Amino acid sequence: MRKITMTLLGLVAFSTSALAQQEVKFGPKAGVNFANLSGLDNSEMKIGFHVGAVAEIKFNEKFSIQPEVIYSTQGAKTSTTTPLGSFESEIKNDYINVPIMAKYYIVDGFSAELGPYVGFLMKSESEIGNLTGDSKDAYKSVDFGLGVGLAYDMPMGFFVGARYNLGLSKANEDISAANGNVTFQTSDLKNGVIQVGVGYKF
Repeated sequence: MRKITMTLLGLVAFSTSALAQQEVKFGPKAGVNFANLSGLDNSEMKIGFHVGAVAEIKFNEKFSIQPEVIYSTQGAKTSTTTPLGSFESEIKNDYINVPIMAKYYIVDGFSAELGPYVGFLMKSESEIGNLTGDSKDAYKSVDFGLGVGLAYDMPMGFFVGARYNLGLSKANEDISAANGNVTFQTSDLKNGVIQVGVGYKF
């Protein structure tokens, strides 16, 4: 929580320092997620959502910076076949993601965006069949990655956008034995999320 608070304070300070000299717009955004975890066997996309706030700091007609604070439901679905039968499972990882996107306006209203993000794991649950358990200890508390996308701003303040968030850091922890003295190397699971959303800036 302290890391999140410091990050949010940093974004506020960054936005405030630019406010006096640049055009700044704020607003909400929300949309649908199509999430997966690379490195997970037999994985499928999990549908979720994202919701949060944006602040676009425009330096000129072509270039702006857009910091965001987004609550994002991620994870993956997977299936496992054993002698006892097939089991469907789902990993539900909820993050607060803080991207800082550089936006370049290709033509009026239409922009391409690129930038890093840091994600803070809020909750993790694993569902196998009808059983659901807490799995937060199995995943790292901080995730890093890169976002790339396209957006279109309408004259009345509404905007639509599509973005792909590529996780660059390992999202899962290695597994430790019961006595804590032995650690087993696990596959590197990395987040990958397609986001399609709408919002309003004023």
